[in-house]
Amino acid sequence: MCIKSQRCQSLKSCRTELSSAEPADSHTYRAPEYATKHTWLVSKMDCPSCAQKLEKAINNIDGVIKAKVLFVSEKLVVELEKNTLSSVVEQVSKQTGFPLTLADKPKQKPRPKTWKGTIKSSANILSISGSIAIGAMVSNFAPEASYWIYTFTCLLGLYPVSKKAFQLAKNGTTFAIEMLISVAALGALYLGETLEAAMVLLLFLIGERLEAYAASRARSGVQALMDLVPETATLLVNGERVITAAEQLQPDNIIEVSPGDRIPADGELLSQSASFDESALTGESIPVERNRGANIMAGTVVVDKVVEIRVTSRQGENAIDRILHLIEEAESRKAPLERFLDKFSRWYTPLMMLMSLMVIITPPLLFGQQWEVWVYRGLALLLIACPCALVISTPAAITSGLASAAKRGALIKGGAALELLGRIDSVAFDKTGTLTEGKPQVTDIVSKKIPQKELIALAAAVEVGSSHPLALSLVSKAQDSGIEIPKAQEKTTLVGIGVSGMVDNQKVEVMAPSKCTYMLTNSESTQVEELELQGKTVVIVAIAGRVVGLIAWQDTIREEAENTVAILKGMGIRSTMLTGDNPRSAKAIADELGMSFKASLMPSDKVTYVEQLAQQNTVAMVGDGINDAPAMKASSIGIAMGGGTDVALETADAALAHNRLVELPAMIELSRATLNNIRQNIAFALGLKGIFLVTSLFGITGLWVAVLADSGATALVTLNALRLLRFKSKFT
Repeated sequence: MCIKSQRCQSLKSCRTELSSAEPADSHTYRAPEYATKHTWLVSKMDCPSCAQKLEKAINNIDGVIKAKVLFVSEKLVVELEKNTLSSVVEQVSKQTGFPLTLADKPKQKPRPKTWKGTIKSSANILSISGSIAIGAMVSNFAPEASYWIYTFTCLLGLYPVSKKAFQLAKNGTTFAIEMLISVAALGALYLGETLEAAMVLLLFLIGERLEAYAASRARSGVQALMDLVPETATLLVNGERVITAAEQLQPDNIIEVSPGDRIPADGELLSQSASFDESALTGESIPVERNRGANIMAGTVVVDKVVEIRVTSRQGENAIDRILHLIEEAESRKAPLERFLDKFSRWYTPLMMLMSLMVIITPPLLFGQQWEVWVYRGLALLLIACPCALVISTPAAITSGLASAAKRGALIKGGAALELLGRIDSVAFDKTGTLTEGKPQVTDIVSKKIPQKELIALAAAVEVGSSHPLALSLVSKAQDSGIEIPKAQEKTTLVGIGVSGMVDNQKVEVMAPSKCTYMLTNSESTQVEELELQGKTVVIVAIAGRVVGLIAWQDTIREEAENTVAILKGMGIRSTMLTGDNPRSAKAIADELGMSFKASLMPSDKVTYVEQLAQQNTVAMVGDGINDAPAMKASSIGIAMGGGTDVALETADAALAHNRLVELPAMIELSRATLNNIRQNIAFALGLKGIFLVTSLFGITGLWVAVLADSGATALVTLNALRLLRFKSKFT
């Protein structure tokens, strides 16, 4: 039998790498043996720039080997030298303004905010607004009092901001927005512009609140995933129902779930049959029927009857946890554009501070201009130059794009993969299990010189133990027919050719017709050709060097495969089918799907073809995540089919968790929408800064407009990115 490919000897050796898009430090990282790993939950982290500040502060601590802040899941993961106290990390994080709690403690679900809670959280904004309003009312008849009201309002409100700026500078982040606001506000007070100083502070705090709101919206998708797992479960113990915490469930526990309730863990269905709503995980709105023994994912809803399920997942390892882990992993894989903006901001801010200083000192020193005028304009320029909106423009869009994809059941490993998806111009599909259902059935058995049952028994004997779909189908056929399968010795697999073994001291060989070393009669050759023209996969069975029969299989093409290929063609993307099948069988399937094909390929041939294609195109390889791992590794981006399994998630850069092929063009469409969103954000951020830089230099706009422009741009860029959370594909 033509073997599709060998299994990977090591899962990690098959891990797909984005060689052209990922930096060295973004690949899977192993902590040294002398390191200990700690995880905390982070509070008061309102935006991606907050995550960068905390990460930089922790990485500057002596004894910290590696620190990573996961903004979406609000986690801090730190690898420490063994003699380093974790309390040091907690102390520095608290000083930086981001208190920590241990991740092993249960996280309280956020309570719905009441109007009292909203007022309490906005007390500083409301108090500053009230003070400014009072100052404005008394300014007409008591200007001196108004002056001091503005001054004290600014100083009191500025104290926590300046304190945080000092702590950030102390921990390595000198040019934070808090520092710029502190400098600008104090400068305005020095110039006697007390109202503007207070307005600068007020607008900054309003901008921070808008960013916090946007961040909570960005995290809403992740929180919705976490909420899919119920807090309690009904455990069956000796026939008694016991209510227990879902996190206490262990493999082999038997649980009972009622209609309308969600499954608290991955499990095996013990009831005869039932319908399940998997829409939260797969996007498929129609409930699916599952029979006894089927695998059920955590988070799915029982539709029609009370069911019993045997738990198969450990704590923290169910389908929801795997998706959350993937999202966390994706955060560490930045897109090339995002990495460029990070580097850009490192020299941009110091350069703009130097430029502001030159604006302040050059006109007075060289041209005798008034110091007050140019100090004021320099401070305005300093605020306008803040890179917040520019830095946030990319991660905000990518975070929203990844969350939107996850809600649809499309799992994308990071910004680099998301960016590459939007640039795909060629897709290589594996045939079996990708374009077809991967469940071939034996359709033809042509026996020449021995009884048909004996032919099936001998062929099945050398196939027992193989995981190849054709082998599994043949063995199943023999068992269903009540045929006794003899034991084979010295079984040998020849990749791309077939298998052989000794049965009752006779050598039995099952091989592809194109690889057959024995002469076929005209009748046999004609039969092989006729079967292959029907799109069937044919093998030759030989005993002791004599051809004794033919066996043919046919796989079912996925219902959405033809539509998917047509959609990709409409998007300007070329599709190619890669298969180890013979050219005639491959052509029959490829013609039906309307795509090109490459046939009679061994695993190494697939890799070679994909490598050649990737030299001139951005190519995606779509496969099952195991057999096609080498070719997926050679492609620009590997996409796995396969139910969200650990193998699919580990071997590919993206995975279609629900096996719906039509989600592939939707995934590409989402990626293109994300790239367009990033371009809009960058253009808006840079354009707005360019306009107000000019107006500030000419004195047209002042400090409060500068803060409004910066905070407003940051909020608008973030809100624009959040539109991706409501992304709807026109293809599904």
